[in-house]
Amino acid sequence: MEISGIISAIVIGLIIGVLGRLVVPGRQHIGVLWTIVVGIVAALIGSAIAAGIGVADTKGPDWIEWLIQIALAAVGISALDRARARR
Repeated sequence: MEISGIISAIVIGLIIGVLGRLVVPGRQHIGVLWTIVVGIVAALIGSAIAAGIGVADTKGPDWIEWLIQIALAAVGISALDRARARR
């Protein structure tokens, strides 16, 4: 992976993570770095799922892929927040 791919993964992960945080109601007790990590993981898994169901490459914006990624980020942030709250 090239440096531009890493930078774009971080930027997309940041965007997906922030949007995932906005979807989850209430205050989350996780930091910005965890939000980015969850966003990057959600973006990668969401892209794989979208490719698997055949909606990854469309002629316009990939709205379904974005929705999948944001939903995965919201689930990941909720799970991480609950795991950290138990400590």
